[in-house]
Amino acid sequence: MTLTVDFGPNDIVKQIEKTGIKGRHLIFIDDLSPTELDNLFQTAAMLEPFWRYRIPLLEGKVLCTQFFQPSTRTRFSHETAMFRLGGNVITESNPLVSSSAAKGESLYDTLRVTSQYADVIVFRHPDESVIDTIEQLGSDVSPIISGGYGNVTHPTQGLLDMYTAYRALGADFKQMTVMIATPDLSRARSGQSFGLGLARMGARLIYSGTTGLETSDVIRKKLQAMNANFVEVNDLTIAQHEEMIADEGVDLVYLPGCSVKKGDPGRDDFLKKMAEYYFTLEGLQKIKQKSGKTVGLMHSLPRNEGEFDFAIDASEHELYFKQIGFSVPLRMSLLANICGV
Repeated sequence: MTLTVDFGPNDIVKQIEKTGIKGRHLIFIDDLSPTELDNLFQTAAMLEPFWRYRIPLLEGKVLCTQFFQPSTRTRFSHETAMFRLGGNVITESNPLVSSSAAKGESLYDTLRVTSQYADVIVFRHPDESVIDTIEQLGSDVSPIISGGYGNVTHPTQGLLDMYTAYRALGADFKQMTVMIATPDLSRARSGQSFGLGLARMGARLIYSGTTGLETSDVIRKKLQAMNANFVEVNDLTIAQHEEMIADEGVDLVYLPGCSVKKGDPGRDDFLKKMAEYYFTLEGLQKIKQKSGKTVGLMHSLPRNEGEFDFAIDASEHELYFKQIGFSVPLRMSLLANICGV
């Protein structure tokens, strides 16, 4: 048999070159245009067959992961993605203890120094003011990808959530209706990033939260600036949630999860309020009977007892574990596009 010239990796290289985001920082998901987002997802789909193997697109490149907050999925998936692309990884998972940050080094200096060792940096920090530092550094440093800043942005999680929707429902985001539901939208950085990305692609959004803990002004202004198709509702009961999902033709329900650490007084309050956001397998099945739709349930993970019915794990509605399988090819796509090949 004869293979075409465009077989395999050659196609991927062409796709990456077409995306055109080489060398850019990623702070908010809406830093990417609809065309760039679509190209990222197409690249991820092309990389899916390779994510458990190796495709040497970034041989000789170095990724640095620096996380000033705990992480499992975000850090491991980026590191795995770099290894699968043939690159290498240096990592700092507890910089407040084991790096020069413990000696008082500024974030500006830390990132400037790290940039001398790495071709790309994935960085997580609890304070969103780090955004100002990264903008100040500009092109003087290697590209910096947000692994989550403060309460407002987690773009790589948003990209993964979008890619999961893309794989579950198809490429036409304009036909999607997604509910983002949590007692605390003000701290739901994964939900905010998912919502911004969906809005960028023309999806319809329903934000369901509680009074006083609504979406932050930063995110709302971004949504308004792009004329996003979104509504906000507050203080619904679980019965009202189920009714709205059926009546509005919702395709996906996204639960950002609890972002409050163990030991924080706000954590118990969050989990108590989750009763009205607690989706059960029985409830999703009733929605299907009424609307005819199999509503997918997504969760950013980690999950806690009391956030939703774990019986959903073995059902057709489950997407939160399926998307873990997409996390490496999606981040392979992101790293390859930002590093360039």
